[in-house]
Amino acid sequence: METILSVNHLTKKFGHLTAVKNLSFSIEKGNVYGILGPNGSGKSTTLGIVLNVVNKTAGSFDWFNGSVSTHDALKRVGAIIERPNFYPYMTAVQNLKLVCKIKNVGTEKIEEKLELVGLLDRKNSKFRTYSLGMKQRLAIASALLNDPEILILDEPTNGLDPQGIHQIRVIIKEIAAQGTTILLASHLLDEVEKVCSHVVILRKGEKLYAGPVDGMLGSHGYFELKSKDLKTLVEHLKQDSHFRSIKEENGLITAFLSEDLDAEELNRELIKNGITLSHLVKRKESLEEQFLTLTKTSPELINAN
Repeated sequence: METILSVNHLTKKFGHLTAVKNLSFSIEKGNVYGILGPNGSGKSTTLGIVLNVVNKTAGSFDWFNGSVSTHDALKRVGAIIERPNFYPYMTAVQNLKLVCKIKNVGTEKIEEKLELVGLLDRKNSKFRTYSLGMKQRLAIASALLNDPEILILDEPTNGLDPQGIHQIRVIIKEIAAQGTTILLASHLLDEVEKVCSHVVILRKGEKLYAGPVDGMLGSHGYFELKSKDLKTLVEHLKQDSHFRSIKEENGLITAFLSEDLDAEELNRELIKNGITLSHLVKRKESLEEQFLTLTKTSPELINAN
């Protein structure tokens, strides 16, 4: 698979503060990547470095397997790393025509991009009349005017209401479905879980994980179980090497797997040992549960709206 971006041992220091520390990861064509971490974890700094707006302290990065210079590579990149900044008394079309002139690209795709972000019916409205969500969608349209191979978004839903957040997420999925690779920075677990195929998790500038969202901990999921004989059930599960931890709350047993085990096999084993279940459900651990395990961070510090 084609590598669009390789980041190798990247470090950025601001005086005594190390914002990014020895960071390495790669972005492969055709996926949606999330850089996930709380505010101050180095997400925006990392994006700034690869977009040539922040100077690195050490390490390196290469666009498109190093086949082109960073200057030429960035012509194939679309990015929004700051609040949308358009002329308030100009219409959407007028603003995008100006962007085309700056990017030295034709204006023939303006309406196509406005339609993609749901703003075609407001193309002749002045920018100042737009809601915050509409402004963000116009910014996405502007970033797509050069048909980039990768779209980079820094906190794309920040400050939006629930409807605006939903609209942006739908648009991101549509753009990805058309074959554009996407890299977005977010502090929202929910956002990454809903739109991303891959994730890079940062804490205080250091990488905790990079890889597929559904393989973050090599998670095998967990069982929710109920039985009239809870004590015997718990004792049996604690002796079973398939499970890494057992939790009991209000008569419900949650048994986290350390290796693969299907529900039918578990049920058969329990019956063989004289344990009858009244409830048996196998679930997959959410990204939030995996994130908490990985970072050992208190739940109240995680923003998963």
